Amino acid sequence: MNKLTPNKLLISIITVVYNGAATIRQTIDSVMGQSYSNIEYIIVDGGSTDDTLKIIKEYGSKISKVISESDEGLYDAMNKGIGIANGELIGMINSDDWYELDAVESMVAAYKKNPNKTIFHADRFDVDEKTNRELRKFNPSEFKFMYYGMTYSHPSMFITHSEYAKHLYNTKLCSLSDYQFVLETFLHNKKSFFYVSKPIVNYRLNGISAQLSLLASLKEGFLARRNAGMGLLKNIFSVNVRLLISLVHKLKSN
Repeated sequence: MNKLTPNKLLISIITVVYNGAATIRQTIDSVMGQSYSNIEYIIVDGGSTDDTLKIIKEYGSKISKVISESDEGLYDAMNKGIGIANGELIGMINSDDWYELDAVESMVAAYKKNPNKTIFHADRFDVDEKTNRELRKFNPSEFKFMYYGMTYSHPSMFITHSEYAKHLYNTKLCSLSDYQFVLETFLHNKKSFFYVSKPIVNYRLNGISAQLSLLASLKEGFLARRNAGMGLLKNIFSVNVRLLISLVHKLKSN
């Protein structure tokens, strides 16, 4: 990674990791290889017991800041990283994902042209266990986002420091705090978002949310919507939408 340039927009990239030795090198290399140079790279480790820290140390001063301590989960670690980030835009790339090499440059260009926006997002590649990649484009349906689930790609997001100053991630949720964060912003001002129509991140399909049972997912979704400011009747409607779609999928699979 090139040295920080004082007269160039500073971008902070945060990687949260716990026992990620198998994949974190690819994550770090994707940040180090960015076509944009003025990047502050922060790694927040939850006290890994594998070779994660050994791999991180190999990069030395190329990584701006490293925190390694126990935490209260993924979103607590994200909040820690945000708390020490100095960049005007903050990207969040977890230790099993990796950026396309022009990711930061693309989002900086979008921000410079749209300085009134606070959340910049793009498309992504979903990566399966065999490393096959499938393009997942942003679904602009407001109905689906509000009443079914996350249509925005959180790993693709670059969020302004000023937006994070208003609210952080809810550490009481285990998998849908990013949904709460985005929905809260959306309900407050849907014009906060800017979409870049290109894939900038590779996302492995083995996250926490994919492992939740239907009941746990419904509960988390209800809490996320309530915390974001959605009214009770709309929230109940959302639960019924999720149940109906789940039933349809089950019938189709039989």
